[in-house]
Amino acid sequence: MRDDQPPSVGAGPHTRPWPEDPRLDPELLERGDRRNVTDRYRYWTVEAIRADLAARAHPFHVAIENWQHDLNIGTVVRNANAFGAAGVHIIGRRRWNRRGAMMTDAYLGVHQHGSIERFVAWASDEDLPVVGIDNLPGAVDIRRYAL
Repeated sequence: MRDDQPPSVGAGPHTRPWPEDPRLDPELLERGDRRNVTDRYRYWTVEAIRADLAARAHPFHVAIENWQHDLNIGTVVRNANAFGAAGVHIIGRRRWNRRGAMMTDAYLGVHQHGSIERFVAWASDEDLPVVGIDNLPGAVDIRRYAL
């Protein structure tokens, strides 16, 4: 690569003959795949990536309350994806800045709940415990909590 050219992200067009794999997107094979995905998912369709991540997901969900501003929601979504969460739940306002998620919200289920009560009802219906994490005075040290 020349110093005066921007670095290239992803992979260019795939050489022919193309692999026979139903997970692959013919358009990405033809034009190249410049998405922010790991090499494992290079040229895969969004649906195939979502299905594979869901099959590999750990049995935990991450929830964040969107009550004043959304500066950290994208980061939370991105980290939940990186740690293999089964889903992300945004409680409160529906709007949030997706740029911080860096497109990981395309591959991970992001659900919206209008209130904490609605989220807790959903978790109860799914038989999932709700564990709140905070650093306020009186909080239990997570390293000493039996998860």
